[in-house]
Amino acid sequence: MITSRLRPRLRERAATPAEAAAPRAKGGGVEGLLAFLGGYLGADALDSIRGACDFGARAHAGQTRESGEAYIHHPLAVARILGAMRMDSRTIVSAVLHDVLEDTDITTGELRARFGDEVAALVDGVSKVSLLEQETREHAEAASFRKMLMATATDLRVIIIKLADRLHNMRTLDSLRAEKKRRVARQTLEIYAPIANRLGMRDLAEELEDMSLCSLYPRRHRAISKRLGEDARGKKSPVNALCEKLGGELRHAGIPARVHGREKSVYSIYRKMQRKKITLRDMRDIHAIRVITETRPQCYPALGLIHRLYKPRPGSFKDYIAIPKANGYQSLHTVVIGPAGQPVEVQIRSEAMHRVAEQGVASHWLYKTETTGEHAPQQLAQRWLSGFLESQQKSLDSGEFLDHLKADLFPDEVYVTTPKGEIKRLPRGATALDFSYAVHTDIGNRCAGARINRRAVALHEALRNGDHVEIITSRSARPHPAWLNYVVTSRARTSIRHFLKQQKEKESFQLGRKLLKQALARQGYRRLRIPSAHKVALLQRLDMKDWTQLLRDIGYGKRPATLAAKQMLAAVQSGGESGGEAEDARPAMVIEGTERLLVTHAACCHPIPGDQIIGVMSGGKGLVVHRATCPRRRQIMRSPDSYFHLAWSDSIKRKFQVPLKMETRNEPGVLAAVSNIIAMHGSNISSVQVSARNNASVMSVTMEVADRAHLEDITKKLRAASCVISLARG
Repeated sequence: MITSRLRPRLRERAATPAEAAAPRAKGGGVEGLLAFLGGYLGADALDSIRGACDFGARAHAGQTRESGEAYIHHPLAVARILGAMRMDSRTIVSAVLHDVLEDTDITTGELRARFGDEVAALVDGVSKVSLLEQETREHAEAASFRKMLMATATDLRVIIIKLADRLHNMRTLDSLRAEKKRRVARQTLEIYAPIANRLGMRDLAEELEDMSLCSLYPRRHRAISKRLGEDARGKKSPVNALCEKLGGELRHAGIPARVHGREKSVYSIYRKMQRKKITLRDMRDIHAIRVITETRPQCYPALGLIHRLYKPRPGSFKDYIAIPKANGYQSLHTVVIGPAGQPVEVQIRSEAMHRVAEQGVASHWLYKTETTGEHAPQQLAQRWLSGFLESQQKSLDSGEFLDHLKADLFPDEVYVTTPKGEIKRLPRGATALDFSYAVHTDIGNRCAGARINRRAVALHEALRNGDHVEIITSRSARPHPAWLNYVVTSRARTSIRHFLKQQKEKESFQLGRKLLKQALARQGYRRLRIPSAHKVALLQRLDMKDWTQLLRDIGYGKRPATLAAKQMLAAVQSGGESGGEAEDARPAMVIEGTERLLVTHAACCHPIPGDQIIGVMSGGKGLVVHRATCPRRRQIMRSPDSYFHLAWSDSIKRKFQVPLKMETRNEPGVLAAVSNIIAMHGSNISSVQVSARNNASVMSVTMEVADRAHLEDITKKLRAASCVISLARG
């Protein structure tokens, strides 16, 4: 049975005396945890952990999980998981307190004052970003992952605590509703289990994978588990016999080693079925044998002996000792044909390698002297995190960051060599283009072609183990948007996007500078170079700080060059002293209707010459002209850098549409009388609608006028008409 919660929905109520005492009374509570930890921690460390347990119990008092048990049992269980990994006392304390910032009123400052900076930093790193700080739950989850990995880059214990937290959540998953249970399981399978695998914590990763599969596909999980149970009963003796024979031969050869058999995990079998598109009935190599020698030099003689005894399957040998995996895993892998004709995978590793293979980065805290060096898991994990976070500095948002993280968590890898003989590790499916960015970002940006094994290939050619890759560069070569379809690594994808964005910004800057100079020239501004004082005056007028960004906006089409030119001339003529003026005191720009750009008259207020007007830039509509008394004025004024004070030109000779709303008497001839007044003043009716209301009629008329004076003449006559009760401009 699997059980868990991603984040329990807390039900606040007063804790009963029995519940308050539960953590101490139960064997799995505080006393049980301290007794368990006492196997490797000293008295001072246990005292600090007891203090954290008391603090956490008070903070979580009255809170329960979905299962109904007191909430404090969850952090205690997480601490026990970490205790099984022999983590240090500071990590155990942080595990006990890992939810207090997120689920209680405790602050980081209180934690720092009570438990120190180290614990406060660990707890803060594990705590999620509040949903209130993000637009959606998905954004909050993505932001939380980003925050957690940033903290992990400083201290790996952050992710170890989070993985232990998720492991206990998965063990108690059955208390959640079906929809949330599947969401948690899928997230675990897509992110947490791959992270655990990437950090070399294989035991923890396998448990997360199997429990996730059981929640997502319970029937498939049951079928594979049943097959494994049948095989264990039917083939236990042959596997044991094979282990006994290998153990005897190794002892006879003078190679001290432990040999034991194991079944592959349910999820690893499921993945292999999916990858090879085979049924469970066709699965044959579901058993593996581990040979664990005392020292590293004994691994290779053991391999030679095994190959003499049993025929190896061609192409199945992998040397992860000479070339460790990205997570520090080291072992020799081979597949041999056993006595019954069944393929059996054999893994050969030393005792130190075995501890690293099982615990990964967590092995550092128990076996510090045996896991240091270039290939130590903690060193490789820090290197991976630092490289990943560095490549993601230009990510636009947390969602994009999470997508890149998923793409970077590839369990399968290929190893290729550079022309200098260096080995590069890339995810399976990586292309020559991915390789170029793995060498250096500049090499990728100038990549013009590639040779694999001295054969010219396309940039989207997938790489295979052992390939010799050479990149051909050119000064004229530039990344192309289509390259995003050819790469799988987050480093390559982020670098390409960053270059394309910079290139677009550069082109927009150059275009904006050209358009502004042309617009200034049309206004009679003859300077070849714009003085700094004039630039400052314009930026102050626009409430902007960056001249480069202004030119980019013009180049992008967000800000018309003509309006920017007029604003600069107005600022220069007024001495550029707009910093202390009210917004309404800014000099207006005269518009004549076209200004070499798209001008739209707002339908919400129908401005006409004579009205005080303002303008706002809008995508697809160009400069939208509003009356200064427009109901939308307050909304428009919220963006001072995008609206403009405008004035009408005296040379405008066109008619404008104006709506009028009149309440008239409900009697014959009213429409004719209104139409006659409008016509007598040289105006034309574009549309009219009439509706009855009690003893009156409501007439909506849209007519054409030349300016505000023309409109006032017409409305004055209409108000004087006996049939008109009231009148208002629309």
